[in-house]
Amino acid sequence: MITEGMHPIPQGHVAAVVTYLQMTAPAMTPKPFPDGVTATRERMDNDSYRALFRAVGEPWLWTLRLVMDDDALAAILSDDRTETWVVRKNGAAIGLAELDFRPQNECELAYFGIVKEATGQGLGGPMMALAQARAFARKIRRFSVHTCNWDDPRALGFYQKAGFVPYQTAVEVFPDPRLHGHHSPDTAPHVPCLT
Repeated sequence: MITEGMHPIPQGHVAAVVTYLQMTAPAMTPKPFPDGVTATRERMDNDSYRALFRAVGEPWLWTLRLVMDDDALAAILSDDRTETWVVRKNGAAIGLAELDFRPQNECELAYFGIVKEATGQGLGGPMMALAQARAFARKIRRFSVHTCNWDDPRALGFYQKAGFVPYQTAVEVFPDPRLHGHHSPDTAPHVPCLT
């Protein structure tokens, strides 16, 4: 049972408010990427994937795939029910859209983002249109994504503008990854690090 009010978070932990969103039909039409930018489905090895995952997600404390067992990550990346789309600008990897079709008749946009230096360059719309097209090409009944209050402040509004509708919120509490060496202590200064 959840009680109203303030609840202390254990020392060395962090708490995020997570918003879950979904859609049942694509809401965007395909959009071209700017010149010099491509998006291709790639079968990445663990090291290449983790490097891109870190480059995109470190400001937002993305951690799960950094601490995941190598065999488990390799199994996800090689699974035909997972699509990893890499956005490249002049050949350099700058964005990631990962689609997870493992839930039956559904797709989760497991990871979606662009390196901080490339935001605001008109890449999010084409990336999301591609993700929606790929997801619904498999005749799914639901496409879902989640974001949290640590994410880029524009993320929730972007997902809603792209056609996703919020349906649930939750609070996630877990050990602060900065205290365990997964991110440097000065990462994500918008999230207090309580040692």
